[in-house]
Amino acid sequence: MKALVTYFSASGVTAKLAERLADAIGADLNEIEPKVRYTRADLDWTNKKSRSTVEMNDRASRPEINLTIGNMAQYDVVFVGFPVWWYREPSIIDTFMEAYDFTGKTVVPFATSGGSGIGDAAETMQKLAPGAKVVTGKRFNASASSETLAAWAKEWLK
Repeated sequence: MKALVTYFSASGVTAKLAERLADAIGADLNEIEPKVRYTRADLDWTNKKSRSTVEMNDRASRPEINLTIGNMAQYDVVFVGFPVWWYREPSIIDTFMEAYDFTGKTVVPFATSGGSGIGDAAETMQKLAPGAKVVTGKRFNASASSETLAAWAKEWLK
């Protein structure tokens, strides 16, 4: 069973969690990189004209990404990490889900958030990757331990 942990992280919090998860389960690690990096102003959710607010208010928004996974076919399980934005996955995750073929793979969302749940991310991701099995996933605090992450992930690594 070959696993990939891939993630989008605007502030670095999700990146650290993804790195711990990949190390804990012996998975490859990949960052979902926006073609245009997010600035602090882009992430100002209180500004109705900020980039993140505009993207999240448009369900069809697909921010461009750098395609960095050369051989997605080699993976059986793909853990997809992201910060919770507006009670769901950021639009850049939707771009990622449409960019690769997940047919026959198990996709496991995981998220970081100060308190918001993961929302309907799994349902949205399933629609964008109909050939995959997208499971519900889980939200973690940024400080989740390697042991906690490994114990959670083992269900899909059998």
